[in-house]
Amino acid sequence: SSISCFFLKNPGWTWIEVDNKIHRFSVGDHTHGWSKEIYKMHEMLIEKLELAGYVPADTNFVLHDVDEELKQGMLYSHSVKLAIAFGLISTPEGTPLRITKNLRVCGDCHTFIKFVSAIAKRLIIVRDANRFHHFEEGACSCGDC
Repeated sequence: SSISCFFLKNPGWTWIEVDNKIHRFSVGDHTHGWSKEIYKMHEMLIEKLELAGYVPADTNFVLHDVDEELKQGMLYSHSVKLAIAFGLISTPEGTPLRITKNLRVCGDCHTFIKFVSAIAKRLIIVRDANRFHHFEEGACSCGDC
């Protein structure tokens, strides 16, 4: 008899606390009550960031076996990006965003957060599987790992 071993990647989850309530997001998540507003903010962010020089990374950060177009969509809607979009629309300007991620933040999301911290003028604190990242004015405390 043969034994098959499967190694599955844990799903990525991102949490943000707003008004003493925890909000959880996954890649491509549309389950949140504010999904329409979140995706509208997300789209506006991408446009502003691209004008500022943000270039989305290649799709190697998407570890699912799907076609390239779907990978691009998944990369654009990583859970961290959705949590940040929600944080921006649900908190007063200047409020720090505190985010927790169960896995490491991918390189593209890391770059995205640096740009958001500069454009939105927000301190964004992210706790991922390895460390705390403090993003402020376009830089990260990790020195880019």
